[in-house]
Amino acid sequence: MNPLAQPIIYLTVFTGTLITALSSHWFFAWLGLEMNMLAFIPVLTKKTSPRSTEAAIKYFLTQATASMIFLMAILHNNMFSGQWTTANTTNPYSSLMIVTALAMKLGMAPFHFWVPEVTQGVPLTSGLLLLTWQKLAPISIMYQMYPSVDTNILLTLSILSILVGSWGGLNQTQLHKILAYSSITHMGWMVAVLPYNPNITILNLIIYITLTTTTFLILDLNSSTTILLLSRTWNKLTWLMPLISSTLLSLGGLPPLTGFLPKWAIIEEFAKNDNLIAPTIMAIISLLNLYFYARLIYITSITLLPMSNNVKMKWQFENTKPAPLLPTLTILTALLLPISPLILSIP
Repeated sequence: MNPLAQPIIYLTVFTGTLITALSSHWFFAWLGLEMNMLAFIPVLTKKTSPRSTEAAIKYFLTQATASMIFLMAILHNNMFSGQWTTANTTNPYSSLMIVTALAMKLGMAPFHFWVPEVTQGVPLTSGLLLLTWQKLAPISIMYQMYPSVDTNILLTLSILSILVGSWGGLNQTQLHKILAYSSITHMGWMVAVLPYNPNITILNLIIYITLTTTTFLILDLNSSTTILLLSRTWNKLTWLMPLISSTLLSLGGLPPLTGFLPKWAIIEEFAKNDNLIAPTIMAIISLLNLYFYARLIYITSITLLPMSNNVKMKWQFENTKPAPLLPTLTILTALLLPISPLILSIP
């Protein structure tokens, strides 16, 4: 990527998300999504290769289709209500089209097929932005219009996303795809609680971004893209093994780590609203998600040789990548559960 164009591109991505998140007008919400989408395509292809080009084309086609559906829903809603405010979506067909478009942008099932393929074809840093920053704008629109959306539609999309994300990651060996299916699962948890308590959705989003950022930083530090490369961590960077284990277990939602906090809060919120069937199904399905994280931990930390490599001449270069945020993020991924009453008491 051209060094002169890089700050302009990232600034446009940031500005597009900010316009959408702060807008109460449907047209400006759509405008921010378009700015964000068009500026993000060069980020996907910053390391030019056939795979990254293919991933960028898939991303563009999917997002452009979602934007067309979104714009059609806005015009349809304006035709019947005469309003352009995001909180005023009275027509059920308009609400359904908007939710469909946002589900495509978030990569929720059954519109999830592009997420693993695009994440697999781009570098780790671009994949990190795709699975974290690019979720902010669609979630902000859902947050503003959730009272006018049918709860059954959101629950159906959520349970289907958790099922697809948990089941799809079982047979994967590429770490990009495993994290992509993990993203699909987490999107399902976030949207499920949106009709009951949207503040827990925001809490889940913040914790998910923290956990995913930590995971990508660890993988980038270790230059790992497959399970086989990750299994050599003990020989290259032995001190990373406990960090990988705690982060992956937290990402899977295992107590007493931080990742258990949003799932605990979501299940509690469902119980308060006398809905026990949906959280039971979601929790059982998420055990599959925890299984493929446990498989990564087994390969990384348990299948070890009795000693590290003591050869004088190493065939691999020493790692020189800086990771200043890694200690702080690792602490956040593991030790936030004791202060959960304080976090959940924030209005």
